[in-house]
Amino acid sequence: MALTRAGRLRLHTQWLPGRADGPRPDSPTVVFLHGLVMDNLSSFYCTLAGPVTRAGHDVLLYDQRGHGRSDRPPTGYDMGTAVADLAALLAALDLDRSPVHLVGNSYGGALALHTALVRPDLVASLVLIDAHLTGDWIEDMTDTLSVAALGLEHSRISEQLAAVGRRKEAKLTAGADALLNGTTLIEDIAAGAAFTARDFARLRRPVLAVYGEHSELLPGARELALHATACELCVLPGVGHTVLKEATEGLRGAVLGRLGATAGAMAG
Repeated sequence: MALTRAGRLRLHTQWLPGRADGPRPDSPTVVFLHGLVMDNLSSFYCTLAGPVTRAGHDVLLYDQRGHGRSDRPPTGYDMGTAVADLAALLAALDLDRSPVHLVGNSYGGALALHTALVRPDLVASLVLIDAHLTGDWIEDMTDTLSVAALGLEHSRISEQLAAVGRRKEAKLTAGADALLNGTTLIEDIAAGAAFTARDFARLRRPVLAVYGEHSELLPGARELALHATACELCVLPGVGHTVLKEATEGLRGAVLGRLGATAGAMAG
C-alpha cells in the first residue's frame, strides 16, 4: 500500500510498471478511475490493470477521495474537485509532464470526460466504460444514493456481515455508510450537470466508449459518438451496466486495441 500526498489529501495509489527498464515517452501512463461508493481501485486489478501492464503500459491505480484507503474529508465530492485531486496526484508522482490515458468505469468515466474538457493538457485519450453522460442520470443517481444512505443509517448491515465472517463486504458497507452519511457526496453529485452535445463537440482527444447493449446509458454514448470528432463506440452484446465484470474479455480486447493503436500513433 502507498499513500501519496496530493494537495491536502493522502490518496491510496498503486503503481504497476509495464517495463523493467522504466517508463517510455512514447507510451503514456494509463490511469484508471473507478466508480462511486462501493467501488475502489481493486475492481481493475484482474479485469484490466494486469493485462494492460503485461502489454507493456505503465499503470496508475488510485482510490478516489473518500473511497477505499484514501482520506475521507467531509466535503469536496464534486467533479471540479475530483479533477483537481487527479491533477495534484499526477503532479506529486511527476506524471504531469506528458498527457495520460484515462480509463473510467461508470462514474469514473464521467470524471474522465470532464477532465478532458477542463484539463485537456493532462489527457492523451479516453476509454469510457458504461459511463454516465446524458439524460436524468444525476437525478436518478442522487435518488438511489439517498435511499441507500437511509438504509445504511438505520441498519447494522456491516456488523452483521462481520459477524458471519464476510469481512471484506463488511468493510465496504461501513465505508459506504461513512461516505453517504458523513460527507457532502450526495449534495455534491446533485449539484452537478449532465454533459451536452456542445460538450461532446468540444472534445479534442480520442475516445473509446464501451457499453453493454442492454445498458440504459447507451443513448448517451450514441450522442457522444454523434458529436465528438474522434469517438469510437463499441457495444458489447448480452450485458447491461456490468461490462467490467460480465464482459471482461471483450472489454479487455477493445481497451488493449485502443491503447496499442494510440501509443503507436504517438510514436509515429
